[in-house]
Amino acid sequence: MRVISQRYPDIRIEGENYLPQPIYRHIASFLSVFKLVLIGLIIVGKDPFAFFGMQAPSIWQWGQENKVYACMMVFFLSNMIENQCMSTGAFEITLNDVPVWSKLESGHLPSMQQLVQILDNEMKLNVHMDSIPHHS
Repeated sequence: MRVISQRYPDIRIEGENYLPQPIYRHIASFLSVFKLVLIGLIIVGKDPFAFFGMQAPSIWQWGQENKVYACMMVFFLSNMIENQCMSTGAFEITLNDVPVWSKLESGHLPSMQQLVQILDNEMKLNVHMDSIPHHS
């Protein structure tokens, strides 16, 4: 950002989150609630499997014997999956509302040299287009 600002002082640099597809947002929201319910059940010691007439699996028995570890595991594993659902890995660059780089399409981040070259080319193109007389 500093290199770009020094080279092009008139460019305004903004960052924002690129939202994932709705299905991933819904999964993350569900996990967020499910995690809290599951931690609550572990703490209270209520066996949810009995409600469905099922035998509790051995991992549930372990969780009841090791509540602190079980709650921490549920919390951290759920957060890891939620973060994965919400992360797009996007790094999209637009100049004057025109896309000039997309990590989602290219699969990688531009090097600083590539980024400067892309912006140099776009700025030259914009200056050239601005200098062409427009006839009505």
